[in-house]
Amino acid sequence: MTVLISKFHISASTRKQIGFDVIVAVLAERTSTSRGRELALEHQFFTDRDQVQLSLTRIEQVREILREEKILPVSGATDIRPFATRAAKGAILNGEELRACHGLMRTAMDVRSFLRLRRETMPELAAISTGISDFAALANRIDYMLEPSGRVRDEASETLAAYRRRARNLHSEARRRIDTMLADQNFTPYLQDRYFSIRSERYVLPVNASFRSSVPGIVHNASQTGQTLFIEPQALVDLGNELAIAESLIAEEEQRILQELSASVGDRENDLDHAVDSIGTIDFIQASAHLANDLDANAPELADATADIDLRQMRHPVLALQGKSVVANDVFLRTPTQALIVSGPNAGGKTVSIAAVGLCSLMVRAGLPIPVAAGSRMPLFYGVTSIIGDEQDLKRGLSTFSAHLSAIAEAMQQAGFGWLVLIDEIAADTDPTQGAALARAILEQLLDAGTRVLATTHLDEVKALGITDTRFINARVGLDPISLAPTYRLEIGAAGVSSAIEMAERVGLPTNVISRAREYLRGEGLLAAALTHLEVAEREVETERQELAAQREATAKTQQQLEASKNELEQARRDLKLQINDELLKELEDRRSQATKMIAELQAKASISGAQKAQQRLEELANEVKYDIAKLQAETDVGESAQALVPTEEIDVGTWVKVVSLDKEGRVIKLAGKSAIVEIGTLNTRVKLKDLVGLVQKSKQSQSDHRRLAKAESKLSESIVEGSSDTRCDIRGMRTDEAMSEVERFLDQRYLYGPTRIVIVHGHGSGILKQMVREALEKSPYVASSRPGDRYEGGDGVTVVEIVSA
Repeated sequence: MTVLISKFHISASTRKQIGFDVIVAVLAERTSTSRGRELALEHQFFTDRDQVQLSLTRIEQVREILREEKILPVSGATDIRPFATRAAKGAILNGEELRACHGLMRTAMDVRSFLRLRRETMPELAAISTGISDFAALANRIDYMLEPSGRVRDEASETLAAYRRRARNLHSEARRRIDTMLADQNFTPYLQDRYFSIRSERYVLPVNASFRSSVPGIVHNASQTGQTLFIEPQALVDLGNELAIAESLIAEEEQRILQELSASVGDRENDLDHAVDSIGTIDFIQASAHLANDLDANAPELADATADIDLRQMRHPVLALQGKSVVANDVFLRTPTQALIVSGPNAGGKTVSIAAVGLCSLMVRAGLPIPVAAGSRMPLFYGVTSIIGDEQDLKRGLSTFSAHLSAIAEAMQQAGFGWLVLIDEIAADTDPTQGAALARAILEQLLDAGTRVLATTHLDEVKALGITDTRFINARVGLDPISLAPTYRLEIGAAGVSSAIEMAERVGLPTNVISRAREYLRGEGLLAAALTHLEVAEREVETERQELAAQREATAKTQQQLEASKNELEQARRDLKLQINDELLKELEDRRSQATKMIAELQAKASISGAQKAQQRLEELANEVKYDIAKLQAETDVGESAQALVPTEEIDVGTWVKVVSLDKEGRVIKLAGKSAIVEIGTLNTRVKLKDLVGLVQKSKQSQSDHRRLAKAESKLSESIVEGSSDTRCDIRGMRTDEAMSEVERFLDQRYLYGPTRIVIVHGHGSGILKQMVREALEKSPYVASSRPGDRYEGGDGVTVVEIVSA
């Protein structure tokens, strides 16, 4: 049964907040034709279920074609509607425009043939091509009469062929006569150079102006200096006239042929317009299929606006397209439940979760598959509105809270039966007691009007609605039981705690501050205390479960791993020992041979000086053996790391070395020619470079680096950076807990909607707030990097943050 809806209600701000405009832009990028891109950018929401279902079916049929590693032949189809319109009004199209019409006709017939072959298995998709006319006759005529460049072919008419033959003969005769003149020794002295040219479509020769009277003919042009005249010799004038007449007849015949073809195109204007629309529609559907594949999307079961929401393994479409690691969550609202209250720690993904539901609802209304598992169900809401992000409007003079309430008031006026309303941090930024009362009244009013609501909150009284009122259900974003870091996994049926004190403790707030905060909290917020107690118990159970599972797994693997590891280590030790021994034996054998020769030389020396030199050489040889052994042992100590040793020629100040003669390790503190001063413990000693084996090279900061650092530090200022509300979070003057909550909320929004570079303004003060912010940023999953601001950014009074991105 088709349920007609006069209009689907969605505001431009909601489209942008939820991210639907991003989906539209991605679709447009994936199209292949200009008409397909137009349809993507103009794509509207369908008003009845049959339209939505037809779109989803067609997209799935194209996905089936893509799985066959085929594509619909729509590329190269030019939007020729302006050409057809002009032709219908009697205009003569040029050859290139007619060839563009020919290309569109061929593409249209290719698409029609492609889909006709699948009309039995893909009737909904093939139906698009049924209105495409047969352009074969006209396309063949254009192809026969026009070359691919648009030039009219000789074969277009016998008259044209005759005229062109006549023109070619005249050109040949003219060039023959010119060649004769250029070869005439009595004539060439009058020429400035021996060549001919074309002026005003007439053959001319460059004649020296001094011989003008010697060359009768018509002057068509002259050089800038006036020394050269371009003259059509009298002997070529009559021939040139005949050639001009022939070219004129050719142009007239070509124009007649183009006019004839243009009239035929004009007669098919409606058919061509329909073909352009059909190809653009198919192109858009194919782009939607590519998008669905990129998202690993599925078509959900369509339901009435009041039916249950059941989204299985849902992922945020925009984050999935960005290549980010997105946690899939099950989200459902089942009768009599109308509202989902999402709570939990800051930066845990609460806003992302409700925004993902809103975006999926818009995509379904637009007839697009969504990133959910098969078997999911999505109601077709009559309207969607959202209050997400920073609603502060300085032009209207509204505070953040006032703007938030203003947006809620506007949503309450619009929303009604069958609507979906998304509210982020409902009634926050005010007194918690009054904010909770106001939030409860707003939510109950919306539910009384028949809307569905997804809201995030930190207010305990709002979370309590999920326990006391069957129209509400709680959900929380999970926490790792050990690290207390958010898991971004949504748990339906349980309320979460904000964990502000635990987060403060995790980021390093002083112990006495944490203790005092817990004392102030004691006796207040019974629901929060109960939830905290429950989560602590759950964490303990989860921790024990993980430990037991780990122990079981370790026990199961230990026996075989121990034996295997023992064998591997023993074999590796034997292999390494054999390798070292082989290399040492080889080196020692070489040195022994050298030593034998030197001993013989020593015994043969008749003089003391000769014996001393031989003795010195033996000592050098012994040192070389020690050096080689020390190097080999050093390489063995670092595993597979011959590359981890520093070559002797690269030993520099700061390099760690082994002094072979002393069998000690130290650090080079000075180089002196072929020697070095090495710091060994508290002693410094001078040794020769060849007595050193370089170990792991230590990096040292150059003097220029120190100078640059000092220069950069001297330029820091206390100025506060100016920027838009999207890039700047000002927490000066706030209480500590208020400031940390504002930073966490700002990071949550920027991670979802950008930009990725922001500035947090905390000032200097006592430095406690600045320390807390920077320690929190180091542990935040949203932060890729952070640093103090430069001079022009606000100095140490601000922190510049790069948000995690794909």
